[in-house]
Amino acid sequence: MLEKIKRTIYKVAIYIRLSKEDIDKGYNESESITNQKALLTEYVEKLGWEYELVDTYIDPGYTGTNFNRPDFKRMIRDIELGKINMVVTKDLSRLGRDYIETGEYIEKWFPENNVRYVSVTDNIDTFAANNGNNDIAPFKSILNDMYSKDLSKKIKTALHTMQKHGKWVGGKTPLGYMKDPKDKNHLIICDEEAKIIKTIFNMALAGNNVGIIRDYLNNNNIPTATQIRYNKVTFWENKTVKLILQNKAYIGVTIQNKRSRISYKNRKLRVNPEEQWQIVENTHEPIIDKNAFDRVQKMGIVQKYDRDEKKNHFLLDGLLMCYECKHKIGVRSRKDGRLDMICNNYRRNSKLNLCTSHGFNYEKLEKQIISCIRKLFIEIDNNKIMLNIKNSKTKYDYKKMLNKIEKEIELINNNIDKMYIDKLNNKLSEEMYGRIFKKLKKSESDKEAEYIELKKEAEKCMDDNDDEIEKIVKEFLKLEKPTPEIMRVLINRIEIHQNKQVDLYFNFKKLNNLSDKILT
Repeated sequence: MLEKIKRTIYKVAIYIRLSKEDIDKGYNESESITNQKALLTEYVEKLGWEYELVDTYIDPGYTGTNFNRPDFKRMIRDIELGKINMVVTKDLSRLGRDYIETGEYIEKWFPENNVRYVSVTDNIDTFAANNGNNDIAPFKSILNDMYSKDLSKKIKTALHTMQKHGKWVGGKTPLGYMKDPKDKNHLIICDEEAKIIKTIFNMALAGNNVGIIRDYLNNNNIPTATQIRYNKVTFWENKTVKLILQNKAYIGVTIQNKRSRISYKNRKLRVNPEEQWQIVENTHEPIIDKNAFDRVQKMGIVQKYDRDEKKNHFLLDGLLMCYECKHKIGVRSRKDGRLDMICNNYRRNSKLNLCTSHGFNYEKLEKQIISCIRKLFIEIDNNKIMLNIKNSKTKYDYKKMLNKIEKEIELINNNIDKMYIDKLNNKLSEEMYGRIFKKLKKSESDKEAEYIELKKEAEKCMDDNDDEIEKIVKEFLKLEKPTPEIMRVLINRIEIHQNKQVDLYFNFKKLNNLSDKILT
């Protein structure tokens, strides 16, 4: 009896997963989970008294290519806490279909944490030394991974075919429409929501700008799509109104495949070039007449705004920020020629009391900022204060920005490779290939040039020294009127308080230590 007590008792976890694909195939979710649970529970009970079933972990509707599953993560935490030292699944694919991560768990993580893994139908037992099935587990993982890849391709092909025929395959429908109860791939008009869409277009046709339409909707408590469908309190924004006015769904056109997942393993979405969009006309009943829609598109209220084409550029453009709500502070011209500042959040949502105007004379502020910096720099120059800025933090995270551009270039190259394969498989004509290839190569060239410039900037930042900062100080003092370029080199941000206090933050820590707050 003493000998039996000393024997190891395995604390067993049963792990069950049913993928969304399985459910889509017609498998009954509850029955499948019940069947897996019954099979595994019976298996553990037959092992004997030294095996204790501690808990059952279930992830319904989760793909096997991603290990970011709630109950799987809970099981891992319990293993780390010492509650579990044995994991049992129906088969290897229930644990996961990504052969790299599945292999990491079976070959490394489980052994390192002294966890025994058993796949019942595959006859895999990592603690059975003479079990030949353990040796072929990596190959089974590869086959499971290949199955997921193949399934992903088939699903994507099926979706693209449906999109080409104008079938709705998206999730959330545009405001004003809902899925047809008789055909989930067809949109029908939702009368209550359609009234809101008609109101927005009628107001636009009457000459009202986006801001007036937004205020009308908010003031009359007309609910947003989020309020109607998810019962969450949100407000109408300029962007929401503009997107509705630009949406061709309201004239019976379905536009899909604007975004797609990076791969069957990576669930993140990327924006597709316009050439890949699936655009089909007359797919559902329109809410707005096409002539009315076209008239709205010619109005200035739906035109894209290009910041680079602004008529007026100010010295402190882009540096002014609201202290209270952290939105940008804009500068606007009055009829009498004065320039005033206003919090953009307040300007867009003045009726919602989300912030206050923070408004006062811009020209006065600009003079005070220049005066403050000049006074500080004269003191620095006169007293020959040494400024060590090697460890100072600029407003840019160069490493992060460089990594982002690298990934963008890699993505462009991946798209070129895929496009070439499509051309070889006659899925893409020579003409189309040449046109898209030219655009992608131009984009790649622009990104590479941006990368080189940014790298030079980063290296320059690393090489900054006392002489460099003194040179910047002297250059500023020489200028009769500073330029926007030198202001961006010096200043990180200027925060405007509601009580008109102004905080000036430099890009260099040493300067921040020497400067005081400006009170206007």
